[in-house]
Amino acid sequence: MVRIDFQTSPELYNHWKLDFDGPVATVTMDVDPESGLVPGYELKLNSYDLGVDIELYDAVMRLKFEHPEVKVVLLRSGKDKVFCAGANIRMLSQSSHNHKVNFCKFTNETRNTIEVAQDDSDQTWVCVVNGTAAGGGYELALATDYIVLIDDNASSVSLPEVPLLAVLPGTGGLTRVTDKRKVRRDRADIFCTLEEGIRGSRAVDWRLVDETVKGSALEERLGELTAEFAGKSNRPDNAAGVKLPPLDREFTDDGVRYSTLEVEVSKETGVATLTVKGPTQDAPADGDAAAAEGAEFWPLRLCRELDDAILHLRANELTAGIWSLKTEGDPARVLAYDALLEKGQENWFLHEVFSYWKRTVKRLDVTSRTLIALAEPGSCFAGFLAEIMFAADRSFMFEGTEEGDNRHEAELTLSAANFGPLPMANGLSRLETRFLGEMESFESAKAATSQTLSAVRAAELGLVTDAFDDIDWDDEVRIMLEERISFSPDGLTGMEANLRFPGPETMETKIFGRLTAWQNWIFQRPNAVGEDGALLKYGTGVRASYDKKRV
Repeated sequence: MVRIDFQTSPELYNHWKLDFDGPVATVTMDVDPESGLVPGYELKLNSYDLGVDIELYDAVMRLKFEHPEVKVVLLRSGKDKVFCAGANIRMLSQSSHNHKVNFCKFTNETRNTIEVAQDDSDQTWVCVVNGTAAGGGYELALATDYIVLIDDNASSVSLPEVPLLAVLPGTGGLTRVTDKRKVRRDRADIFCTLEEGIRGSRAVDWRLVDETVKGSALEERLGELTAEFAGKSNRPDNAAGVKLPPLDREFTDDGVRYSTLEVEVSKETGVATLTVKGPTQDAPADGDAAAAEGAEFWPLRLCRELDDAILHLRANELTAGIWSLKTEGDPARVLAYDALLEKGQENWFLHEVFSYWKRTVKRLDVTSRTLIALAEPGSCFAGFLAEIMFAADRSFMFEGTEEGDNRHEAELTLSAANFGPLPMANGLSRLETRFLGEMESFESAKAATSQTLSAVRAAELGLVTDAFDDIDWDDEVRIMLEERISFSPDGLTGMEANLRFPGPETMETKIFGRLTAWQNWIFQRPNAVGEDGALLKYGTGVRASYDKKRV
């Protein structure tokens, strides 16, 4: 299998162009039909595959870090009379089930990153829809803050997946129509079953777009909008951006090695061990000193490398169904970085890094793998880094040390970062989610903030699943992993996705919950992918043949 690489840079883009004019950046989608991620299909009409989205995600991150002066982003098409035809149908029809679902999940996460740009980065995204925005093309527009539709009797928005392909809009289209755009249910039902979509004033009336503009007046109107939105942004005018160079990583037969992270994959057991390495030097004095370190700033390096490792394991190590999450390093140094991030949120760079960490741990939350956190002697689960432990399905701490081991005992230290600023998709912190029915346990944990907690104390507070000494550790961990390996991966995926997000339902939990359950299921049904299914019959002139039984 060819390894999918999630790293790229603007000079390598095949499908996107970036232009800058003071506080306004223009991101232009101009997909090269011949540059698909793999051979076998053409990316016509600005349709996209995973490779197109990898470039988009890279562009979004560079706008955050390399261009602090950018306050408004215009999303436009480089094609005449077409915005985006959505996910490429030929790609979907020939892709494996795993690839389709992973593709939808990554695309959703990229859309989420655009969606939170206004809150996280004070960047407003404005989408200009010229021509057709169909399926994933309209979902891309839906991710932005403001949609302008050209009023030319041709430009339209549509979600035609149900009538044409027998699948759902794969990147949250249904949920964003009802929950974000707040389109009335009956109108949403009509809209999602109209192949041709909706245009003009009707699209505005139904809240599918924000306004329509005649082509002759478009540029003047965009000038007004960008000036208005830029005037509301607090991003700095003259700060120097931080370049994001290629990651320093080494792929081996059994994993990947980064500067802050080591990943080892056991082909025999299907267990991937991710070990985060704590900082080797003291935290800089302030935000300016941190920004001067640029991409070498330890929390930013960790964000970038853990982000890449998660995506690599998802796409390329499909049988690594259990991820063992470990840390090693000096907890005091981690806490010094934690304090710097907490106190420096007025600094644009520290704010961006902290927001990046929030999104990275969220990527762990929605990963369809069993997550087990192991705090062993020498570990450094502290402050914001402890969120890795709280993202796990189970967590264990080693009590004491082994004879001859000179590393410090496993310990856990909580900080303000664990009580609100790093929420899950449900809008709650991981500790609030953990103690949803135990408010007294949540308050006890909060009272223990800044204390160095031993394994026994952490277990008493309910912060870990259990603590074991050197006599029991190896056997207990081995038995737990062997049991997990024996279970059906499909059953585990469904179980874990259901158990991870108690509490309030949000647009984000709906999107990922439906992706995990309904879209995952629909993508395997014969009505979609069978020999007579809609995905294979699309474009052939032959209608799909459906099994009419409802399930």
